Amino acid sequence: MSTRTLKIAAVLTAAAFVSFGASAAELKVGLSTEVDSLDPHYDYEIPDVALHLHLYDTLILNDEKQRLIPGLATSWKPIDDTTWEFTLRKGVKFHDGTDFDANDVAFSVQRVNTLKALTSFKMFVSKVTEVVVVDPYTVRFKTKDVYPMLPGDISQVMIASDSIGKATTADFNSGKAAIGTGPFKLVEFITGNKVVVAANEKYWGGKPVWDKVTFQMITNTGSRVAALLAGDLDVIEKVPTADVERLKADPKLTLAQSSSNRVIYLHVDTDRDQTPNARDKKGAVLSKNPLKDLRVRQAISKAINREAIKDRVMEGLSIPAGQLLPPGFFGISPNLKPDAYDPDAAKRLLAEAGYPDGFSLTVHGPNNRYINDGKIIQAVAQMLARIGIDTQVETMPANVYWPRANNLEFSLMLVGWGSGGNAAANALKALLATWDKEKGMGSTNRGRYSNLEFDKLLDQALKTVDSKKQEELLIKATELGIKDLGVIPLHYQVNTWATSSRHTFVARTDGMTLITGSAPAK
Repeated sequence: MSTRTLKIAAVLTAAAFVSFGASAAELKVGLSTEVDSLDPHYDYEIPDVALHLHLYDTLILNDEKQRLIPGLATSWKPIDDTTWEFTLRKGVKFHDGTDFDANDVAFSVQRVNTLKALTSFKMFVSKVTEVVVVDPYTVRFKTKDVYPMLPGDISQVMIASDSIGKATTADFNSGKAAIGTGPFKLVEFITGNKVVVAANEKYWGGKPVWDKVTFQMITNTGSRVAALLAGDLDVIEKVPTADVERLKADPKLTLAQSSSNRVIYLHVDTDRDQTPNARDKKGAVLSKNPLKDLRVRQAISKAINREAIKDRVMEGLSIPAGQLLPPGFFGISPNLKPDAYDPDAAKRLLAEAGYPDGFSLTVHGPNNRYINDGKIIQAVAQMLARIGIDTQVETMPANVYWPRANNLEFSLMLVGWGSGGNAAANALKALLATWDKEKGMGSTNRGRYSNLEFDKLLDQALKTVDSKKQEELLIKATELGIKDLGVIPLHYQVNTWATSSRHTFVARTDGMTLITGSAPAK
């Protein structure tokens, strides 16, 4: 094993992740999505994760460009082919005053493996066979095979206190078990409404800038903007694309923007022999699932005018996508481009697949989760109708949508994915790997796409130490899954935050709204 390739030089400090100094009073933040749980292991959704990171820490943090930096671990290294050793930060205390140590790390990993979660975090610990507590400040992760990607995976797992024992998700939501080591302590949580936190004055990274932060969940974009303009909020996320230029011209406001790694895509039911939302033109459910046919999936992709969505729906604030990650990330393919808009070719493909007159299809999606999500679905529906697929649209709030999507009620659905840690590998593991609940693979593969050749390539990549060979395998797996249209990429989001000019805000490529990147303007 080459330690030269794998060894992490943990030379950055947590100061690169957090902004601390003299404390200020209160910050009021407008979130675009309802957060229903404070359990840090319950649902791997970026809005939830972002909120949780104010209360909890991970062993390794991700800075605004998703580079790994020390968190509760000060350093990490492989000590043999199947063992990673982490040195933990001393002197860290949980919000209840108890000491953080290696037992809390072992407990948190075990909890991820045993918790019945909405969206599984198991994909981040699926390769860990044992957590060994060497001493209070040294922990080792054992893996069955060589696994060079473990640090990136572990960077996604938040650490809870082992003192909470068998606490349930309800215990976290009540505040009873919401005990972390993060920069803020919980004051109040009203499900789907707001979260109030106060500065953790004994935080290991220094006292936070803000004494108090209120996260107000306002899913209506117009209401969120109005609250900012009225001075009721200091920061809002997911600024509507139609309002960007107006807000940019307001001297009382400042905008922070970043191209993101979040891909907006269509997940397709490629698994079931009969899918519930594909019907003939008379309304009867088709006896055969047309989405299992690659030609139908190709037709759908070619029917979508991604440039038109960019220009007319996203006001120029999106980047047409041909794969799961934009340029600049490890493991992306230089050969994959966004599918060209070609409705004539789409019609031919439908005819070849046995649907010369098309069929009827319902497309589902959230209407308050992603930037312009409802409008995107409407645009896609209109484009599909032009090639003979009579398309109905059904959108709903995210808190209603996710349980139904996880229950596999949909045939074609709009979804987004923002990758953390090992971005390319984690996207492939979550979205295209064959679903395996116990192994944490395909954890958000709601189309139940399965390709054994793809799984083999991904498995080889996850075990490969040589970074060049690993990237080659990730590229091959990506090309296979995307050309097979296990998912249909649409575009990458451009994230925009608006803040009072009295404050600064650091935009992040992962789209997280973290107040540790905010401070009073100088």
